[in-house]
Amino acid sequence: MSNMKQSPVPPRQNRRRFLKTILATSLAPLVVPPSVLGRGGAISPNNRIVFGVIGFGNRAKSIIQSFMAFKEVQMVAISDCRKANRDDGINIVNAYYNNQDCVGIPDFRDLLARKDIDATFIATGMRWHGLASIYAARAGKDIYCEKPIALSMNEGRLLEETCKRFGTIYQAGTQRRGTGSYKFARQMVLEGKIGALKKIEMQLWTGGGVRPEQPVPVPEGWDWDMWLGQTPWKPFTWGLAGGGWHYFWDTAEGAMTDMGCHYTDQMQWVLGTDHEMPVEYTGQGVFPDPKEFISDTPLTGEWHCRYANGVEGVMYQRLGFEDRYITYIGEEGWIRVDDQTDIVTSSPDSIARLRTAGGAGWDDASSHIRNLLDCIRTRKQPDCNPTVARHALGIAQAWNLALRLNKKLSWNNTTQRFDDETASRMMYRQPRAPWVI
Repeated sequence: MSNMKQSPVPPRQNRRRFLKTILATSLAPLVVPPSVLGRGGAISPNNRIVFGVIGFGNRAKSIIQSFMAFKEVQMVAISDCRKANRDDGINIVNAYYNNQDCVGIPDFRDLLARKDIDATFIATGMRWHGLASIYAARAGKDIYCEKPIALSMNEGRLLEETCKRFGTIYQAGTQRRGTGSYKFARQMVLEGKIGALKKIEMQLWTGGGVRPEQPVPVPEGWDWDMWLGQTPWKPFTWGLAGGGWHYFWDTAEGAMTDMGCHYTDQMQWVLGTDHEMPVEYTGQGVFPDPKEFISDTPLTGEWHCRYANGVEGVMYQRLGFEDRYITYIGEEGWIRVDDQTDIVTSSPDSIARLRTAGGAGWDDASSHIRNLLDCIRTRKQPDCNPTVARHALGIAQAWNLALRLNKKLSWNNTTQRFDDETASRMMYRQPRAPWVI
């Protein structure tokens, strides 16, 4: 294809500048961005936190105003490998501030090289989440990154290590820890309202699969090679580029990692196991018929895990967008949070009446963003920091491996490996050149 770029590497001088910046950062002690600090290193509430956005698709459009609603936030740059998306982001930001200050940057590395940017909001597809976050941390930027946080278990571990090394404040976009209904359910469990917790059941949804189609020329203004990033090269199709990437193993690992990490995060939160994972995993599922679909992740499935303390976790995947929930089952009752209606039901019935009505819905990220901004100023760890996020995602990824290998897997929290050598090797992915970690 005549308009297909052969390499996502920007002009040599830009890449050299970026690498120089990264090298300098890696050799220097942690320095909190000057726009965050006041005179003498004291935190100044009047100073703004300057953000740049990496990836401006539907998710960024839906919550960018939640960022800008906080007076200390200033959005100044939009990076996306699609010109139309950059233009959308610039127009939204400039309209909000009633100015013309926001700029578009095709290559996110040039955004990270800007010294006036303190933090990044990363809302690319999953294929870029981990790698872009690692690059951002090395460049000295704090981070809000959409879930899932990494394309592999190893990438998640490297992200955690990088953020610790550079003192990065990182918040993953698993925002339900700030949602009233989920907080209520957790409180009821911790207060013993349902007795000793024995089992947690979760159900997520999937939109199905991607049907075969012929490749077409890459649209004008779209750097397709950059869009693919570290994943294996594929020709351009709208089924893949238009959102179908969620349902391919190479680009997203399917609904389990895409949405499942929301529920595994809640399971971890309630159990107080943010720093470890369950020790056993099994899974069974139905994959798309290759005569009808080219996507290669499950349409439906059922997965089980067991924690060292005996608590069982069960994940169901169903077609369609209804009946998304998490249910906590105890010796004396149960309590469920329904993701569609934000309603808590329970047994005994009296538990439900303890909940205060109203509050933010499950998809409102405002309190989650507030937590990040506070932590940028205090340098404390946010609610969904890299350690929390990578273990929650690791559960979903372990379930995927158990299903693909069609075997029960045991996990060792000390060695951070499976009992199965093939599964342990599948924790790693080789990035496509020139992208390296």
